[in-house]
Amino acid sequence: MGSEEAETYQVDTRLPEEMASITVARRLVGVALRECGYQGRHEDALLVVSELVTNALVHGDGAPVLRVRGDTDLVRIEVGDSGAGLPQTRDPGPASGWGLHVVRLLSTGWGIAPGEGGPAESGKVVWCELAARFAPVQAPSFET
Repeated sequence: MGSEEAETYQVDTRLPEEMASITVARRLVGVALRECGYQGRHEDALLVVSELVTNALVHGDGAPVLRVRGDTDLVRIEVGDSGAGLPQTRDPGPASGWGLHVVRLLSTGWGIAPGEGGPAESGKVVWCELAARFAPVQAPSFET
């Protein structure tokens, strides 16, 4: 690889209001991660976007909007919808799901922001950031 500086890569798209949008979002994020050269765990970002899009489809209103920005060190994923209700964190489990718990565990930060577009367009954006970890995880050593 060359010594060129990485460019920030950005995706902004409105997804169809259907469960197939989860697959579409995962594909778009996969392309974004490759294009920006993100050096973190791609699987984590794909799982997080699946959870955020699912939550927007199940608990939000209107077609979800996906925004992804990334470079080699950091990726930010935002999923917005026009619903006024804010996501609720619950105890994770089979009955209540794992959604925001998974997002919290895999990201370096997450939050909820008001939707864009002023008072005519209500809603919210749930966002998270994932950072590349350059230090390899050390496996525990077992002495015999």
